[in-house]
Amino acid sequence: MKVGIVYTSVTGNTEETVNNIYSIAKKYTKDSSIFPVARFPLHELMTFDVIIIGTYTWGNGDIPLEMMSLYRAFEEYDTKEIITGVVGTGDQCYPRFCGAVDEFRDMLYVHSNLAATLKIELTPQLLDIERCQQFVKIIMERAKSKTRV
Repeated sequence: MKVGIVYTSVTGNTEETVNNIYSIAKKYTKDSSIFPVARFPLHELMTFDVIIIGTYTWGNGDIPLEMMSLYRAFEEYDTKEIITGVVGTGDQCYPRFCGAVDEFRDMLYVHSNLAATLKIELTPQLLDIERCQQFVKIIMERAKSKTRV
């Protein structure tokens, strides 16, 4: 099972979160890779069984500009078979807490096999590590059940 984790981070919170997720994913499969979005080979998107997206939220609940090429790739390619998950960090003081997660979720629900979403308040805490473990478990169980069919 080939897993790709693609992320963007400004404050380091999302990067810390996806690094935790990457460590957890490696327990399920040796074929896991992590990419800052600028280094993700979009032309290889269809070679992944699982894509986990990590993003912060920009402005009024928006997807950061650097993530838009990945977002559009899911809309343009036939990605229905890819198991996906999206995680984000944000600050609940904003009206659209982790709005980019919601935007990705809505699109991935239509264009992929969305398994899970996760929102984390600011810096990941100990409880969030447990939530990351559950997030990855749900995604990997979905991927394993798909490969058995």
